[in-house]
Amino acid sequence: MIFQFPVLLAGLLSLPALWWLLRARPPSPRVQTFPPVALLASLHPRQDDAATPPFWLLILRLAAASLLILGLSGPVIPGKPVPLPGSGTLLLVIDNDMMTAPDWNERNAAAHALLDAAGRSGRSAVLLATASEERESPAAFRALSVEQAALNLDALRPLPWPADRALAGQMLEKMKSDGLSVGAVVYLSNGLASSGKDGGNADRSFTTAMQAFGAVQEIRFTGSGAFVLSHATEESRTTSPDTLPDAGVMARLAAMPSDLPRRVRVRAHSEDGGTLALADVTLAAGASSAPVSVSLPTVMRNRVDMLTIDGSGSAPGTLLLDEGDRLRPVGLIATGSGDTPLVGSLFYLRRALAPNADLRTGSTTALLSQPLSVLIAPDGTLADAETRQKVADWVRKGGTLIRFAGRTLAGHEDSAQGTPETAPADTVAHTDPEKTLLPVTLMPAARQLGGAMSWGKPQPLAVFSDDSPFHGLTVPQDVTVSRQILAQPATDLSTHSWARLADGTPLVTHAPLGKGEIVLFHVTPTADWSNLPLSGLFVSMLTRLVEHASGVDIPSDNSVLPPVMTLDGEGVLGVPSPLARGLASSKFGATAVSPEHPPGLYGSRAARRALNVGDTLHDLSPLPPTGAVTNPAGHRPDRLMGPVLLAIALLLLAVDALATLFLRGFFSLARARKAFHLSVFLFLSSAALTSSGYAQEASVALETAPPATTAVPGAALETRLAYVVTGNPEVDAVSREGLQGLSDYVNARTSAVIGHPDGVHPGRDDLAYYPLLYWPITTDAHADPAVTSALTTFIGHGGMIIIDTQGVDTAASGSSDNDALAGDAPGSAAALRRVTAGLPIPPLTRLDDHHVLSHTFYLLHDFPGRYAGQPVWVARDGEAENDDVSPVIIGSADWAHAWAVDQNGDTRFAVLPGGDEQRQTAYRFGVNAVIYALTGNYKADQVHVPAILKRLGQ
Repeated sequence: MIFQFPVLLAGLLSLPALWWLLRARPPSPRVQTFPPVALLASLHPRQDDAATPPFWLLILRLAAASLLILGLSGPVIPGKPVPLPGSGTLLLVIDNDMMTAPDWNERNAAAHALLDAAGRSGRSAVLLATASEERESPAAFRALSVEQAALNLDALRPLPWPADRALAGQMLEKMKSDGLSVGAVVYLSNGLASSGKDGGNADRSFTTAMQAFGAVQEIRFTGSGAFVLSHATEESRTTSPDTLPDAGVMARLAAMPSDLPRRVRVRAHSEDGGTLALADVTLAAGASSAPVSVSLPTVMRNRVDMLTIDGSGSAPGTLLLDEGDRLRPVGLIATGSGDTPLVGSLFYLRRALAPNADLRTGSTTALLSQPLSVLIAPDGTLADAETRQKVADWVRKGGTLIRFAGRTLAGHEDSAQGTPETAPADTVAHTDPEKTLLPVTLMPAARQLGGAMSWGKPQPLAVFSDDSPFHGLTVPQDVTVSRQILAQPATDLSTHSWARLADGTPLVTHAPLGKGEIVLFHVTPTADWSNLPLSGLFVSMLTRLVEHASGVDIPSDNSVLPPVMTLDGEGVLGVPSPLARGLASSKFGATAVSPEHPPGLYGSRAARRALNVGDTLHDLSPLPPTGAVTNPAGHRPDRLMGPVLLAIALLLLAVDALATLFLRGFFSLARARKAFHLSVFLFLSSAALTSSGYAQEASVALETAPPATTAVPGAALETRLAYVVTGNPEVDAVSREGLQGLSDYVNARTSAVIGHPDGVHPGRDDLAYYPLLYWPITTDAHADPAVTSALTTFIGHGGMIIIDTQGVDTAASGSSDNDALAGDAPGSAAALRRVTAGLPIPPLTRLDDHHVLSHTFYLLHDFPGRYAGQPVWVARDGEAENDDVSPVIIGSADWAHAWAVDQNGDTRFAVLPGGDEQRQTAYRFGVNAVIYALTGNYKADQVHVPAILKRLGQ
């Protein structure tokens, strides 16, 4: 037995003194003969007062005191190691596959403990690893000394591929047939069943081969290694349609189901290893997977090269991204009235493309002025000859144009420019697509049910051909077409068709133009002519076309890509092993990792592909027990004896109380009732103490999110900055860290003394204590009359608010009044308009180096945050009522991420594109804003000093 608090055992030294006190009696009276008193000698008292308690009661009290002392000392009975059965050779089988990396140190220590136990009894050992780089011969496994086996164990490392239990079973069978005598079999398992079609058979044959040597003792580890990151599936992207465009689902986290919820932090890395974002993923109780949502602007999301799981360095917990995972810029030409929500021509296109593309909407001229990979033109948007010429020039340089049919393209109504796009004078063969931007020549009328070229019934789609980019997609039987634009028959029409209907008419045609390509859907992007836009096939077809577009050099299906950098078992990229072989580009995503094809990056930089464990390992299932299962230490758990001893001590004290009352003659009915109540109270106390002790022993600590910071009375005693609590834990944490970093910077470089920042709820907390309020705008923010009233009062009393849309450019073109609140941008821009409605925001102007805010403390020419080049908006000169001090600063530079520091004082987030120099400028802008909020426009007043001195004659 061991003790948790052995110092309390010193109390046992007081037992002799306690014995003496319990036996103490008053001094004996002096005997004096007095004759009259002799008459009293015949009187006998009804009861005698004992000078000392009975011996048995004395022992009971000493026992209770001893048990109290021992119980408070925290005695623990250590769990006894499970002895190795038998007396012969120890067969030690260990999983060293990709799932064992997080708990490898614990696994290695347990294996060494087993070898030490075998060595103490003079036994030899055979070590067999289920994963290896080389296919070793079964003859190589023979009984070794414990020392040699320990050296071989130290040479083992977790490998980045699954355990080959089928081969391990064959080796065991070979060793059995060679006459190997084994006295004990111990298997250090990863607890996971083998994947693949033959995984179950491999596990059963492996278990049978081990059990052929005798009883098997299996040791399972309960670490956090059973997590797998894989690419996001369509199901995980569409779990919440209302937030689909902003979901940011980049991956899928898979794990074995657990009875308790688990929280995992996923880290997004850039190419240089820096952290771009952190995402907390919660696996609910019983759940086997969860989507990984990383909220990043597209410019930063495309810089993510790797996703890892914090605290679980392993190949399955690492997801490498290649060029195929980048969001390509796709432009949607706006159609004016056709953009009505839910019924507009762009509605289905936005919903289909938003998860997998950097979607941009605007006029043709505005879109072509930006870098684009794909341009999508609904019907009627290319009716202007000048516009078609601009688009044709863009396509010839390598762009991909996707068009959709409609009434204008069918020639049934005039375009906005007065002539239908398919007028006879402008209709030519597909060999000259520069005039019409059509891949094929079209018939002058549409084909529809009940028309001149009618169908008897809606036509389904045919299976996609092998040369189509849609090859491999499943064609639903319920997808039909009731109207379409027909292509003019031609000898080479089949070479231009990527999708056909069941009767052979083309549905999607294409033709090259320069370095680019033109694609035409012969139906509308709405449900008017076909129910194709309502199906998941429409999403998959558009995704394939975006992936097929230029902008990324995708290797051909037959090219073999050599390994460039591969992951080891702990998820670290390094030089490929000599056994690694190249892999055909068409087999990525369908080839399981192995010694010949380890996870990693393959191919040149221009055509790089990533092979990940999660590409083929989607679900994890437990391995059926192969024998008696024990814990990682190989022994029974420790047993706490303190609560038991304390309970017994309290019970003995209850017995002592009853015995004392009995000896003193208090054993009446009323007194017995009181004694009974006292005994019940002591017994319940002891039971509660016992249960609480065991409950503490079996408790499980769960990670909880830190509570939101709220305003404290200390804000009245020192100057503090504040931020608006949004209810989003990640955004609020960044706001708190950002203002803390800015406060530290201000304290270090100015005479201002700023305390720790507070999180406030406008309308509930008093904002009068704070000179400056930082307000991050989230996409789900809504207006609240109480918040609007509180902020209006705050501004009216001289407070200043920094409103940050966190990377979303809220500015429209120009610099007219309130441009920062104008425009029709989705997401944070729309949320900004909602939450600022009703605030007394004066007319705004763009901040430049002439404004007093640019030279309040530092002389600044730009005002970046995490992002550079974003406009900043302040009140126009002469428009602010508070001594001409702007009450608001509105921008989208995401200053909080640039200012944020963690508990160690380190900056956690990268800034783009300027790095540390840009972060320094962001801090300086924050200092200027704080000084501006604290001192007002005193800097502007200095401009008038020369005129004042001249008037005074000085």
